[in-house]
Amino acid sequence: MGERFKNLIDGKWVDSANGSTFDDVSPVNKTEVLGSFPRSDHRDVDRAVEAARSQLSAWCRVPARRRSEILWAVAEALRQRREELAALLTRETGKVLAEARMELEEAAALLYAMAGEGVYAEDGVAALGQSGPLGVTMRLPAGVVALVTHWAFPVAASVWKLAAALAAGNTVVFKPAEDAPLMAARLVEIFLEAGLAPGVIGLVHGQGEEAGAPLIRHPDVALVSFVGSPEVGREVAIACAAEQKQVSLELGEQLAILILDDADLEMAVEGTVWGGFAMAGQRWRGAARVLVARKIAKEFAERVVSRVQAVRLGDGLLETTDMGPVINEAQLKRVHGYTRVGQREGAKLLVGGEIVKEADCKRGFFYAPTVFGDAALKMRIVQEEVRGPTVVLVPVTGLDEAVELANSVRRGLTAAVYTRDISRAFRAVEGLRAASVYVNAAPGGPETRPSLVGFGQLGRIRREAAAQNLDGFAVWKTATLDPFGKRG
Repeated sequence: MGERFKNLIDGKWVDSANGSTFDDVSPVNKTEVLGSFPRSDHRDVDRAVEAARSQLSAWCRVPARRRSEILWAVAEALRQRREELAALLTRETGKVLAEARMELEEAAALLYAMAGEGVYAEDGVAALGQSGPLGVTMRLPAGVVALVTHWAFPVAASVWKLAAALAAGNTVVFKPAEDAPLMAARLVEIFLEAGLAPGVIGLVHGQGEEAGAPLIRHPDVALVSFVGSPEVGREVAIACAAEQKQVSLELGEQLAILILDDADLEMAVEGTVWGGFAMAGQRWRGAARVLVARKIAKEFAERVVSRVQAVRLGDGLLETTDMGPVINEAQLKRVHGYTRVGQREGAKLLVGGEIVKEADCKRGFFYAPTVFGDAALKMRIVQEEVRGPTVVLVPVTGLDEAVELANSVRRGLTAAVYTRDISRAFRAVEGLRAASVYVNAAPGGPETRPSLVGFGQLGRIRREAAAQNLDGFAVWKTATLDPFGKRG
């Protein structure tokens, strides 16, 4: 039996008002309970929001440099405790140890970036006319921020939001995903150890409808920051619009991989396998569809199948493991359900397509890496998110059709293009309606092949985004001053 954890409200660790709990179970071994957590309801949310509201005026007056020092100290702690926290992250989410380490490195990089931005963020003064009034713009905290996060990147994604909210002078009530409450608890503990004042951050565990929804709808919450699925994100947006709240949504993006007939097939295979099976296909940019030129489709499919058959499933704590489990039993059933859907629709199952219960996988939620071939765009396994280790190969006539099909994605798109022809690469970049396009590179990584491990946007990209992220947790006030006005 794991440790019993509590909510953090007004600087005190407390049980839920109703006394109910839920267990955090390891996806690697469902008999291993990592901890017992409060199953909170609206009463706990009310107390946490009230505590955060009461601390707001004091925290927003703390000098920016001091707030940044705290963020810097958290970053240092994450690096010093990387191995301990990476092992915990692997046990809770099932991702392999190398990817857990990279997530912690990214989280530290994000904190360093935001610590620097928080110190140097400035208000602005502009002359509104010669010898006329001055316009003074001031960045102010939004107020109490509700942060609701996803389990896929429970450290990096949470840190990116927490750091910006705190640096901007807001207080925060944090409701983590029920599949990753342990990492959230450890992260909050580190913030407190770094010197964050009691009450500035509150932690409320629980289910979405019971704790998340009341937090999002709470009248004293000024801004909602949500990281999660598009389905839930839509409901969050509707709720915030109805109450005229600021809202920040990070709903992930679908990934389309375009493989043209002149591609380096070895590179394209590695990029496809990484994009489809890193983190058991549950990353924000999982490879739901691979659009491959008909001329090379057969050879490419054979190479992908051969590569996938070499993927080693197991406990992510073992360095020999390439792919861990999916997050829970419901997700395991969902992934297998999509395999049946694909077969009924007429796609050709090339490899995988089954729940794995042998050897080291017998106690966890493991699914065999699955590849479908000869799929069509209209099929559900192409249009919908499987959120598991499934790659679907869709034959196309060439670049124009590949771009057209990739652009048919109904929401945010990330694309990867494999070609030796630089002019075709630029045509793809120009034609794709995607925020990010990777040419001859796996989306977000990996640096070293043939590992399945990759990482998100590190370093320079995150530093450039720090200012915009900080702005997302602030409101701007403009004061017009006329130093040359007549006195009464």
